[in-house]
Amino acid sequence: MNKITLPVLFTIILAVAGIRSAWAENPESNYRLYCAQCHGLKGNGAGINKADMSATPRDHTNRAEMPKLKDKDLYLAIEQGGVAVGKSALMPAWNGVLTDTEIKEIVAYLRKLCNCSEE
Repeated sequence: MNKITLPVLFTIILAVAGIRSAWAENPESNYRLYCAQCHGLKGNGAGINKADMSATPRDHTNRAEMPKLKDKDLYLAIEQGGVAVGKSALMPAWNGVLTDTEIKEIVAYLRKLCNCSEE
């Protein structure tokens, strides 16, 4: 291998190995990576994919609707996708991508976005 290829290869390996741990640092980072495309960076349901979707993504900042949702149902929707809670099949299942702890942290982050708790 030439002198340039080895450092480049090493950098790529480190980058790929570090991608998962870099995003797992906090729930806001995970939300931005996995949820914001549909739910928006601010959680208001206005993500970049919204225009192409047949179902409107949930507004996680809605202080009237979010308290009605139980944490266990939010967890289930993130873990197993929208179909698991009777919602859109466009909401993917994140089990196998996110850990149990990461999903719980995102649920807590959703509560922070709406500044609410479950009823």
